[in-house]
Amino acid sequence: MPATAEEYLPGIKWDEPQYVTPGEPHQNAPSDATILFDGSNTHAWNNAATWIIENGCLVVGKGMIHTKDTFGDCQLHLEWSSPVPADGTGQGRGNSGVFFGPYEIQVLDSYNNKTYFDGQAAAIYKQTPPLVNATKKPGEWNTYDIIWNTPRFDKAGQLTEPATVTVLHNGILVQNHFELLGDTPFNRPPRYIAHPPDLPIRLQDHRNPVRFRNIWVRKIRPIRGKQTHQPSLRDGQKVTPLHQTGKN
Repeated sequence: MPATAEEYLPGIKWDEPQYVTPGEPHQNAPSDATILFDGSNTHAWNNAATWIIENGCLVVGKGMIHTKDTFGDCQLHLEWSSPVPADGTGQGRGNSGVFFGPYEIQVLDSYNNKTYFDGQAAAIYKQTPPLVNATKKPGEWNTYDIIWNTPRFDKAGQLTEPATVTVLHNGILVQNHFELLGDTPFNRPPRYIAHPPDLPIRLQDHRNPVRFRNIWVRKIRPIRGKQTHQPSLRDGQKVTPLHQTGKN
């Protein structure tokens, strides 16, 4: 969220997300994951020279960082912790963000810290609040598990399929296949601008020393199959697949 004199207001008065006490996070990455940060180096990131590694944690430095690899449909896991002692209020406390290209899932210290609800932790910034507020105390570790489906555009640059996102915050569902209205700027309504399906993942510098750890991503690839024989029952009787009958 950039510092600017103008601010986009969606004009929706949201109900406050209920606070839910989260459980404990898991630690290990799946065997097919791409490791983006394991506590040892920032080799997977560009522009990370001023982001420091401290006790195995990546601490926000100057400027947004972005992955060297690009990703489309994917599963992203990361853990983040707000600064201690808590300093500031609203958007000025523990603020960062996870971006898929121009689309932001907010990172914020939302533990006993009120702000506009579509800008609190796990919100799709300026588009929708989380279903509940699952934020842990400053200094404790939060987890995000994000299922991201990238938007699709035709050859003329027209949107054919919007982006969708599912988010679990500390194991609690907070975004349920939400359909994004476009990008997530601070100072104007969302809109889609055509881009490639694969874009870098970015972490935001919002002048707060938020810490990150255990960041990994899995590309989502469709299941492939080749039909080798006609469907049949155990006794050999053939079965007509639903897609050939027009039924669903």
